Amino acid sequence: MSGRSPDTFPRLLLHQAAVRADQPAVREKDLGIWQTWTWGQVADEVRALACGLAEIGFKRGDNLAIIGDNRPRLYWAMAAAQCLGGVPVPMYQDAVAQELLFVLQDAEIKFAIVEDQEQVDKLLEVKEHCPQLAHILYDEPRGMRHYNQHFLHGLDEVQQMGRTHMRNHPEFLDAEIAQGSPDDVAIMLYTSGTTGKPKGVCQTHAAFITAAQSGVDFDSLGPQDDILSYLPMAWVGDHLFSYGQAMVAGFTINCPESGDTVMTDLREIGPTYYFAPPRVFENLLTQVMIRMEDASAIKRGMFQYFMEVARRCGSEILDRRADVALSDRVLYALGNLCVYGPLRNVLGMSRIRVAYTAGAAIGPDLFRFYRSIGINLKQLYGSTETCAAVCLQPDGEIKFDSVGKPVPGVEVKIADNGEVLVRSAAMLKGYYKRPDATAESIDPEGYFRTGDAGFFDGDGHLKIIDRAKDVGKMASGAIYAPNYIENKLKFFSHIKEAVAFGDRREMVCAFINIDMGSVGNWAERRNIAYSGYTDLAQREEVYQLICECVEKANAELSHDAMLCDSQVHRFLILHKELDPDDDELTRTRKVRRGFIAEKYQVLIDALYSGKSSQFIETQVKFEDGRSGKVSADLRIMEAKTFPSQAAKKAA
Repeated sequence: MSGRSPDTFPRLLLHQAAVRADQPAVREKDLGIWQTWTWGQVADEVRALACGLAEIGFKRGDNLAIIGDNRPRLYWAMAAAQCLGGVPVPMYQDAVAQELLFVLQDAEIKFAIVEDQEQVDKLLEVKEHCPQLAHILYDEPRGMRHYNQHFLHGLDEVQQMGRTHMRNHPEFLDAEIAQGSPDDVAIMLYTSGTTGKPKGVCQTHAAFITAAQSGVDFDSLGPQDDILSYLPMAWVGDHLFSYGQAMVAGFTINCPESGDTVMTDLREIGPTYYFAPPRVFENLLTQVMIRMEDASAIKRGMFQYFMEVARRCGSEILDRRADVALSDRVLYALGNLCVYGPLRNVLGMSRIRVAYTAGAAIGPDLFRFYRSIGINLKQLYGSTETCAAVCLQPDGEIKFDSVGKPVPGVEVKIADNGEVLVRSAAMLKGYYKRPDATAESIDPEGYFRTGDAGFFDGDGHLKIIDRAKDVGKMASGAIYAPNYIENKLKFFSHIKEAVAFGDRREMVCAFINIDMGSVGNWAERRNIAYSGYTDLAQREEVYQLICECVEKANAELSHDAMLCDSQVHRFLILHKELDPDDDELTRTRKVRRGFIAEKYQVLIDALYSGKSSQFIETQVKFEDGRSGKVSADLRIMEAKTFPSQAAKKAA
């Protein structure tokens, strides 16, 4: 190993174990207690697991499925597979068995490491369709006592086999690691499949290490930093932050006890570095607003007053702008003492030095809220195919409607049709078994076609409008960008999801999903009885509440020169929540617009035909695998629209 630079993830791991052997690498909360592993201990655990995998037949070129919540041994499984020249293939832990089946078959999975009995049961359900799946290993033994299939192994057992293997073949693993090349595929991440079947994106060690190093240098990350690792391991964002950057910078990743305890664990850890998609930031803000509605009149008044101060000058103070009035600085300091500081503490964000959001566009108002209370939230732009590293927002150059400037070493240009094109060292090697799709996604000059529409402003910041395929035109010729409209609507705490329609039409209409927690709390305080989501969603009072939100969004859109014609004229509240299990959302909760338009065509027709209501019956899947039907007479409501204020300003 001497003389070799740490240019693969296994070599990076050994490097960290050598230079900071006793510093914390991973923490996990188990049974209410935080357990810690140092970098030296992690390297030992990975060695044992890698040798155990080799003992049961895993070899160079094999693909290893990894399924479960964020768990230390699942991260170590990735490194173990890479030590042997194999490729980890993380999958979404909430995917149903049939969704897993596609990836298991497509990636030709022979070995799988899963978290617990639930994931084992899913694989057993589809195993007859995966004859190549030879071994299933599980981390949590609880509930597995009576499973006696010969191909099932506990990770404790496999690691013990590995330690025996290490004693008998002490040179084996180092020789395997030495064979690794930076150009070897390090990870296969499947795309979300918004427009079709997911594709396996093959990324090399060199590509992901380049992306990770860029982010580490950009934000001066180091061993002193902490991150909470709670997002799906199958998502490129988690792989970049919780695996790639941790390996490069040597900081500590913290795995929560469960999905239900993330907020508690966030407050206990107090990370310095944080990443979440817009949906998480929306949910946090919703919880804050619910709590404030339940607070006393004095607390509500104080909150509203100081939030107005924060909106006026908070972001400028965070950016250290010199043009903030002394009176505002004094008021903000008082607000920090009474409101912003306690609020950051409740959110678990008191220690955060850098926070990022990506995965979808974030509403400017939501973005401003977090920055105004002193959280250094920034946007990044990227995709699975670019290792999530295309643009970042430099400190002091934050724009609420941009995704920042290209990362050093990344070339970005705009095609004639408005599509964003990217070329860098952190690009996919190819789609697994899909040379046709690979050739289609990369142009002759080596630029990756992102599928996003955008433009550069005068300061060199990239602005993303929408997915290029979704950007259309109204019948009047005005630009129509559904995702932009939807994000305006989703800023309101009562709206969980929105789907806009309007391409080649005279007006924009929308489907709305209410946020059950926020609207339920609002209804209970007004003594409005309801029996469930469907009943609550169709209440007259709820329609009036949502109409106020839609009209506020319309008022904001009226000030946008490009999208003032995209105000929502008519809307309805869906009788069920959009759900990944019903194929309406991807596992990363992106709207599958085409599927929804086809599934609910009768509702779209009702919106545009002037009807005041429409009956619909929909089949749904329950978590236990059963199916059922939900039906309702959906009301359709008109929303007030506003004349273009942008045109008035220009005049």
